[in-house]
Amino acid sequence: MSRYPKGHRKPADSCDGCLAWGDFSGRLCPTCYMFGRSHATAVCAGCRRTQPLKSDYCRLCWCQARLGAEATVDRLAAEADVRARLNAVRHHQLFFMGMHHRNGSAPAPRRRGGRRGAPRKQPPAPAWRPNADWKQLPLFGQVSRDYGRLDPSGVDLTSPWLTWAKYLAHRFAEARGWGRNIRFAVNRGLALVLTGYVEGDIIRHSEIFTPLRSRDLPVGHVVTVLEEMGIFEDDREPSFEGWLAERLEGFAPGIRSGAERWTRVLRDGGPRSLPRREGTVWLYLNRVRPALLEWSDRYDHLREVTRDDVLTHIKTLHGHQRRDQLVALRSLFTWAKRNGLLFRNPTSRIKVGQYEYAVLQPLVPAQVDRSVAAATTPATRLVLALAAIHAARVAQIGTLMLDDVDLGNRRLTIAGRVRPLDDLPLKLLLDWLEHRRSRWPNTANLHLLINNQTATKTSRASNHWISGSMRGQDATLERLRVDRQLEGALTHGPDPLHLAEVFGFDEKTAMRYADSARALLEQAAEQPLRRNPLDREAP
Repeated sequence: MSRYPKGHRKPADSCDGCLAWGDFSGRLCPTCYMFGRSHATAVCAGCRRTQPLKSDYCRLCWCQARLGAEATVDRLAAEADVRARLNAVRHHQLFFMGMHHRNGSAPAPRRRGGRRGAPRKQPPAPAWRPNADWKQLPLFGQVSRDYGRLDPSGVDLTSPWLTWAKYLAHRFAEARGWGRNIRFAVNRGLALVLTGYVEGDIIRHSEIFTPLRSRDLPVGHVVTVLEEMGIFEDDREPSFEGWLAERLEGFAPGIRSGAERWTRVLRDGGPRSLPRREGTVWLYLNRVRPALLEWSDRYDHLREVTRDDVLTHIKTLHGHQRRDQLVALRSLFTWAKRNGLLFRNPTSRIKVGQYEYAVLQPLVPAQVDRSVAAATTPATRLVLALAAIHAARVAQIGTLMLDDVDLGNRRLTIAGRVRPLDDLPLKLLLDWLEHRRSRWPNTANLHLLINNQTATKTSRASNHWISGSMRGQDATLERLRVDRQLEGALTHGPDPLHLAEVFGFDEKTAMRYADSARALLEQAAEQPLRRNPLDREAP
């Protein structure tokens, strides 16, 4: 656990490795952290500290020797001078984090055009899939490779497969706005997994994930290039399989078999049933699980469950829990009856009943003020405005594209419905677009909202990230959306047709908001007529 309270940043501190002062998280600065991942720890020959060593010397001694070396353009000569000065280090000049120079004690001279450092690296030449004139047919099947045992210094940089992969990586980088660090890391990962590759081999996800992750290399970007090459196989087990095995744990064999078949039909569909969303499948199995666990103690198969068992179980439930579990049980036993797993449906003629929705309540101004104060970034302020003013759902906000914004006509298209942009949403939208342009100038992601993870991809931001800033507040994004729709019903009257036209409601949802608005208006009208029983009559 962090020793600093939640919401407080770690103050500036001294690195335990190089003793540099700076603003960083953890005990080590980023450079010492990466230095320690690639070098073994021992006693330094110079300062006698136990640190990760490169040629028997820690990073602090290397920095001091580099400071003593003369500034030179020849990198090899400078490196030789630094190695010669390591034995002569008798003191250490401390420095601030990130302010020392790796290639000499002084910056390189400015070249023509005003740019410092080495000349810009030329893009790779166009390359295509290597032609296989002949190949040795394998005697046995492909043997799994251990990429973790490959020495990074022994990679084959002349492989035609690596040349083709680097060219494809360059095209992806130009199309998706990968930065310099990502390009370098992707090329390192490709060199690692393509060393020793021969025509016909398949690179599997289970073989490369751990070696790449241990070296802090981007697995997802490397996989993107390998998939484009057509030599990658994703052999990961779907998360649904692990979740299903866990949820079915503890069931009797006959009940487990029927519940598993029913769950897979819900997910994949059947001859007379459409596939459901995965979230719906999770809810249905979780709702029937308590009853099936209870019946597994007495029965071995679903056909042994009687109507009295179902009635006894639902008597212990109340409200929406009773309704939800009964709906899921009816789905399970109806499917089992239709497929011949039992002779009689024990849930038939058990009425679910009409669900009575509570009256929707508006938010208190103090709750909204706290949520507004919690929105401190351009993205969170824009999300808050879209939910509170345009009643947009989190999923709708995440799927907004740049083409949905029409700044000239001050229009915004949300879920296919065109909304006018007022002054406040327009200002927040312009602030976010300016922040997006300055923060990720080379991104190729066309979604309106992006973050560090999606800026180098083409996928949308997750709902968890979008709603993260409002999590824990009374006025969440969902509550703000409901409050905006309820305000429309209170302002223009409880007319279901008007609500359906403005917000795109279906019939039941429009009637629910209209009923809540009507109840709130009647309550407000009766409020002045109510009399406090503690008030006394005037004499």
